[in-house]
Amino acid sequence: MIHVPTVEVSLPQDVHAQFERLVDEEFVTEEEAVEELLSAGLDAYTRDVSGDDRGAPDVADEYADDMWDTAEDPAAGDPDDYL
Repeated sequence: MIHVPTVEVSLPQDVHAQFERLVDEEFVTEEEAVEELLSAGLDAYTRDVSGDDRGAPDVADEYADDMWDTAEDPAAGDPDDYL
């Protein structure tokens, strides 16, 4: 038999209400919700403090190569190029 630790947590009423609503809408059991939410939170926390100071990619940086300079006239080229 696998021993599973038991943890007791005190939550503010509004957080508990959000948790109960999430359990009803997204999870089969309360235990499943606790396990998945804690795991996701721990993963996010350890990723944030792991020393990786690059941070999340900036949307502008991600798509900068795909954009063209709006100050340029895209039709300013040789008209024969567009025929």
